[in-house]
Amino acid sequence: MRSLLIASTVLVVISAIAFAEPDPGQVQAAGYGGPRPEAPTGPVPRLPNGGVDLNGAWMGVGPNSDIERNGGLKPGEVDSLLLPWAKALLDRRKGAAEDPHDFCLPDGVPRLPDAFPIRVVQNYTHKAPTHLFILIEGNIHTYRQVFMDGRAHPAELDPTWYGHSIGRWEGDTLVIDSVGFNDKFWFDRRGHPHTEQLHTIERWTRTDLGHLQSKVTIDDPGAYSKPFTLTFNARLAPGDELLEYICQENNQFGLPGGHPNPYAGGK
Repeated sequence: MRSLLIASTVLVVISAIAFAEPDPGQVQAAGYGGPRPEAPTGPVPRLPNGGVDLNGAWMGVGPNSDIERNGGLKPGEVDSLLLPWAKALLDRRKGAAEDPHDFCLPDGVPRLPDAFPIRVVQNYTHKAPTHLFILIEGNIHTYRQVFMDGRAHPAELDPTWYGHSIGRWEGDTLVIDSVGFNDKFWFDRRGHPHTEQLHTIERWTRTDLGHLQSKVTIDDPGAYSKPFTLTFNARLAPGDELLEYICQENNQFGLPGGHPNPYAGGK
């Protein structure tokens, strides 16, 4: 019993450290907090064709702990839009004890754990770009694929964790339009839900050398009474590289603390 209590305590402490909100002047990277250099300032870098260069490691592009607070909204602003069934589901959820993120499942859109960086990789050559990739260090060490070749969304899509994303440029702003999501991921650690009707539009604007603003419109008539828009101010993490992160589905990290995996066996 004593060993189980110790293990549970250690897991709680580690979780608190890994997902604590960073203080001003700090960037959390590689799963830990600590003083980091301030984001650089200077003009927006550009590719040889004159387009905005988004390449690099970024922190803070999406929500994690609280979609309202992280997204620049007032407390209760998103909650007030929840349809009755969705509000009841949010109230039933138990935070970290049931958070799919903590059981090694993908985070979906727009969630991005603030303890870990992402890396944007643009496909730029002498030809028009066909893809843009968003590499994600945290959780399952995965990626998003954004089609930049002008294609439309397929008429029929199998629901997936990150959906189907198509991108285009509107001036210096990258617009990412995504549909085809499953309903399994949470928007944040509180447990804000969504349905397979979810449609997201992300607008990424690099405002200077070290800063990027992401505005995300959430449109899900199955769970919310009207669309809402979140704003995230990301910072470049110069010198950071994505590190290996091993997290496997059916992870039983919570067992010592009495939290069995609610998603084991495809639940």
